[in-house]
Amino acid sequence: MVYIMFLFLLGLVLGLAAVASNPSPYFAALGLVVVAGMGCGVLVGHGGSFLSLVLFLIYLGGMLVVFAYSAALAAEPYPETWGSWPVLGVMLVYLGVAVVTAGAFWGGWYEGSWVSADEYSEFTVFRGDMGGVALMYSMGGGLLVLSAWVLLLTLFVVLELTRGLSRGALRAV
Repeated sequence: MVYIMFLFLLGLVLGLAAVASNPSPYFAALGLVVVAGMGCGVLVGHGGSFLSLVLFLIYLGGMLVVFAYSAALAAEPYPETWGSWPVLGVMLVYLGVAVVTAGAFWGGWYEGSWVSADEYSEFTVFRGDMGGVALMYSMGGGLLVLSAWVLLLTLFVVLELTRGLSRGALRAV
């Protein structure tokens, strides 16, 4: 299980570096799919199967619509790929920063501290993530509404940034 979690976390870091280093929205959307899948795998490995499902459905269903719109508005005839030298250089810099940061915090992390939420299941009646879901909707309702407003604001910011100086979707391509 530790090796699977290590592969999920490695894929998560590589996907984040791929999203951050790529200027083209086509490949960034593909990187976001990889990051969402790896993040859901990490959550499932720690016992949060319901929260993983919520993340995967809401994130891929909602935020990829924004990237579909931005990819349609920022159409490039020859987009930069992950194999081109500038993008590869920036990705290597991001991975170097991640390795240096991980080396700085390496001393306190051990494999024994990766305990899932269902590890001590003999002491409880519910699954590990069900208590978090109940708290998310009861005490975290205001934060949930705030998150919805932030996502709406992000949609307008991304669409405004990709529109540029022309008239957006009404321009002649």
